[in-house]
Amino acid sequence: MPNALFVYPKFPPSYWGFKYALEFLGKKSSMPPLGLLTIAGMFPDNYAMKVVDINIESLTDEHLQWADVVLTSTMIVQKASLYEVAERCNRAGVPIIAGGPHPTSYYDNIKAETDATINHFLFGEVEEIFEDFLTDFESGAAKEVYRETRKPDITKTPPPRYDLINVNDYGSMALQFSRGCPFNCEFCDITKLFGRVPRTKSNEQMLAEFEMLYKLGWKGAMFVVDDNFIGNKRDAMRLLPAVKQWQEERQFPYSLYTEASVNLVEIPEMLDAMTEAGFNMVFLGIESPNDEALLSTSKGQNTSKEEEAGSYLMRAIRKIQNKGMEVTGGFIIGLDGDTEFDSHINFIQDAGIPMAMAGLLTALKETDLWHRLKQEDRLLVESSGNNTDMSLNFVPEMPREELIAEYRRVISTLYDPTLKNYFARCLTLLEHMPQTHNNVRSICKEEVFAFAQSIQKQLFSKQGWEYARFLAKVLKDYRSMFPEAVRLAVMGYHLEKITRHTVAVEDFRNFLAHEMDIFKDKISQFVDSQGDRMNEVQNYSQQLFARVKTEYNAIHKDFQYAAHNALTGFQQSMFKEYLEAEFTAFKAAVGNFAKAQTERLGELQAYVHNLFTRVHAQHAQLHNGFKHHTDDFKQSVQETFDAFHESVTRHLEQLFGSVPVQIERLS
Repeated sequence: MPNALFVYPKFPPSYWGFKYALEFLGKKSSMPPLGLLTIAGMFPDNYAMKVVDINIESLTDEHLQWADVVLTSTMIVQKASLYEVAERCNRAGVPIIAGGPHPTSYYDNIKAETDATINHFLFGEVEEIFEDFLTDFESGAAKEVYRETRKPDITKTPPPRYDLINVNDYGSMALQFSRGCPFNCEFCDITKLFGRVPRTKSNEQMLAEFEMLYKLGWKGAMFVVDDNFIGNKRDAMRLLPAVKQWQEERQFPYSLYTEASVNLVEIPEMLDAMTEAGFNMVFLGIESPNDEALLSTSKGQNTSKEEEAGSYLMRAIRKIQNKGMEVTGGFIIGLDGDTEFDSHINFIQDAGIPMAMAGLLTALKETDLWHRLKQEDRLLVESSGNNTDMSLNFVPEMPREELIAEYRRVISTLYDPTLKNYFARCLTLLEHMPQTHNNVRSICKEEVFAFAQSIQKQLFSKQGWEYARFLAKVLKDYRSMFPEAVRLAVMGYHLEKITRHTVAVEDFRNFLAHEMDIFKDKISQFVDSQGDRMNEVQNYSQQLFARVKTEYNAIHKDFQYAAHNALTGFQQSMFKEYLEAEFTAFKAAVGNFAKAQTERLGELQAYVHNLFTRVHAQHAQLHNGFKHHTDDFKQSVQETFDAFHESVTRHLEQLFGSVPVQIERLS
């Protein structure tokens, strides 16, 4: 019996992961790897299968020894973890197969970014290509790439293998009703991946998945992961009464939430049906309260001819809240046409959106935005997939540093250390949200534990006063919604922590930039001096590395990954700047030797020997400063040195016709 191992690479901490809120509940990750569980359902019965979600547990050598094949699915932000998994599979001699949004859109980048071999790629939706792939794989004739030829009929998609995971490790379960979205927002890659004609599962499929999770013992939050649940309005309205009946027969075991477009509010019967079926939250892609920015990014569905975008969106949010559903919202900082961001802050506060996911605009590959910016020569690098990372992969309309500073101000205001603004939004939400069976519930054992953790971590912190005022206000005016208020408070803890450490990473980047400016000035002084240049450079470098290590180690360990690229770039730049300064001094010195030709070859030999002794010492200092360097970093440093070596050799040849001295290689 062959063994198939499904490995889900690690997500870095983000607003979306709710890592620090889940710790209050004793949970390990927000949601299971639905894509991999769906693929697992496509395997024949003769396969033994295991799932390793690296967000839950570590991938061990024993797992890889057991496996005959490893399958992965990733989004862009998981790529670093994917590459590590691929390297380990290569060392273990286990073939690895990659699929999901990241490999589908970034295949060429993957080939360029890692030396690890990924044996096979499954691009797009795989229902209609998986059987052919597996047949070829088992016969040893599998191709490197398999690509969907059309969008599959998902009424034929098998149920996900939820039985392969421990459902209680997760904060929420996930299932999918539809794929695709009728809208074509410029920045979004959903229509590129899933098309503009939403396809849906049958009622029978959905209820079977509900029932499977119910029999596995799941009760609580359930995310219907559709990118737009109402993309196919007819089929959504067909499903909701069936879900309502299923929930009623089991005393509403699931609190449902999903994503939808703002035009949900134009369908009153849909709002009623969602509430009756047990939905208590909906995520809206609001993006901006400003018409010009929305129209610039093809988000016209968020505007109205009769009123300004801010007024229309506010009215839409109130309608949803008035039905007993919390609105969470996505906001984009950096759209063309957005010239100020006080309007974002004020809108979020006035609307009562506690969980406002504000991110910097990023141009995802092959989106309409990516193509437009490429045509306008505004693209810089490929997207990291993390829109809370304070870097930009394009040239914005407003000055880059100003935009990043504005983003920092927005999130630091929304989630200030005291959470004053956050708790004010929570109270606004409760004020406008009627008490229904979806948001009024008794406290379960897990929530009692979470409340105890919340008191310990929040009451006796900078949030303490605002936290106490918030809960006191809820007990006075919204007593029956106290469990909901505790949930909101715990979410606030997570959001503030993510914000604080994201800002700390940006502070570290700014610190490195400042230190680099000083280093450039200092190194020029050192190479021009007549003193003991090697000792001067090494002493300064030691002090610099000590400062950098102190600042780096002060960053929370969960966020050091985000600072590591900046640190690596700093070290590479530092070595490059040092070599450039040495080369400038070298050209001046060798010019003097050239005038005397052979009479001073001995002095030239000594000079070049001392030069490369200094370079070797600086290289050693660079590596000793931070021990953990990737092979890519080492290769980059070697390439920088090789370029220096070639420049020195070429300059000597220009002056002397041939290289008159021995030049030492860096090893």
